[in-house]
Amino acid sequence: MAIRMQGEMRRLRERLRYEPTAKRIRAEAAGRSLVDSRRAVLVWEAGRVIPVFAVPDADIAAELVPADGVGPISGRVFRRHPGNGKEFTLRAPGIELPAAAFKPDDPDLSEYMLLDFDAFERWREDEQAIEGHPRDPFHRVDARAGSQRVRVESDGLVLAESTRPVFVYETMIPVRTYLPRTDVDLTLLERSERQSICPYKGRASYWSVRNGDARGRNVAWSYENTLPDAAQLKDLIAFYDERTDIHTEGEGRPGQAAQDPAVSG
Repeated sequence: MAIRMQGEMRRLRERLRYEPTAKRIRAEAAGRSLVDSRRAVLVWEAGRVIPVFAVPDADIAAELVPADGVGPISGRVFRRHPGNGKEFTLRAPGIELPAAAFKPDDPDLSEYMLLDFDAFERWREDEQAIEGHPRDPFHRVDARAGSQRVRVESDGLVLAESTRPVFVYETMIPVRTYLPRTDVDLTLLERSERQSICPYKGRASYWSVRNGDARGRNVAWSYENTLPDAAQLKDLIAFYDERTDIHTEGEGRPGQAAQDPAVSG
């Protein structure tokens, strides 16, 4: 009997998963290189869709100190791991990263430390800087030009009309529709303070409906600073299906589960 891939991938999410990477992985804090590894693996903890880097202990240029009793890092608790294991603080002259490493109780990963991406100031794959989180080698983002007529409305206001959409097909994510900025009525929108980072696309800025209600806040986003792989999306604007009415070729699109464009834009 055939197996549908999406269902199988969702079932695998409940397990601890890993995959070696051939890339050289480096991480810095306070201007100092603390991680340099050609033996890194990507690890997906049970229930999580975003991977973290894990490297052998020997590839960490810092003392590994058991982190019992260490509290939240910058207001965000990294200490809550879904599996058993032990947390460690990375300590080097003038540097201390509380609970930034985790050694899971798993025989296949017993030689590795999982690293908190946000505890470090800079990450590189080979010589390429990466932001947000590690890229998933099984995650694709395909942008394809379309010719359908698209209309975007919010409470009766027509925010955009276009026959030049770009559809973004992303693994396990709803299809998103990007439109040329010239086809968007920017007089009905105002920039918000929100920004986000997508490791596949770049840095996103947001717009809200001018004088709109809560549903119209941060209703649209655009990657004005794209990564090379997402150059086709530069300066295009996408709208949340969940907060607007998007009609394609005269047909309304059904609402979809909310997603953060930092991952799904």
